[in-house]
Amino acid sequence: MNNYDLENISARAPKELSKEDTKNKTNKFIEELEELQNVLYAESKHSLLIVLQGMDASGKDGAVKKVFSAVNPQGIEVKSFKAPTSKELAHDFLWRIHQHTPPQGKIQIFNRSHYEDVLVTRVLGLTDDETAKKRFGIINAFEQLLQERGTQILKFYLHISEAEQMERFQERLNNPRKHWKYNPNDLKSAKDWPLYRQYYTDVFKNCSSDIPWTIIPSDQNWYKELLLAESIVTCLRGLNMKYPGLETE
Repeated sequence: MNNYDLENISARAPKELSKEDTKNKTNKFIEELEELQNVLYAESKHSLLIVLQGMDASGKDGAVKKVFSAVNPQGIEVKSFKAPTSKELAHDFLWRIHQHTPPQGKIQIFNRSHYEDVLVTRVLGLTDDETAKKRFGIINAFEQLLQERGTQILKFYLHISEAEQMERFQERLNNPRKHWKYNPNDLKSAKDWPLYRQYYTDVFKNCSSDIPWTIIPSDQNWYKELLLAESIVTCLRGLNMKYPGLETE
């Protein structure tokens, strides 16, 4: 059984782990991922959806940049889900999500996802608990539908500590190259950690039976990148994909 007790899960790498060795392992997984993505695209029988969730400054953008650095851009797309537009609000909450699910042969990354509609909406008081419970069932059915169509789904929570988050916010203020990332509302969100932990635990409890969540300790980017790369490569290996043969008349 997976451990989803965020308060008691370390956000750091094991002390005995070598940073240099870990980076070397990650680079090997990244090289293998390039080949696996080529086969995925060529065979065009499967697709892969990667869901990345985490608190602000947990490193979702950086993880995508590093782990998928060798992947052919033709075979991958990244979608970031912000606050819904008026047009999106006129539809059901999954309408804007479904149109970005991956076709066969492609990898799709959700940087935040449909889970925002049972997380941040509850923190902001836009959704009540009863609505969230109904949405859990709808989300599970939605993900099962994607699986039946040949889509593999990996769900990752990038787990950082409150201290590390504050350090990263401070870096955004101090580093001119990161000023664009700074949002004054980030500090307000940081004050809502207890609520976010509560609602994330609720998500893990209710939306993990068929497709489990993986908690990724993310205080150190080099460890986070290893865990993500290894999980993705392991998933794609398990598909036993092959390049199509020559077509003969």
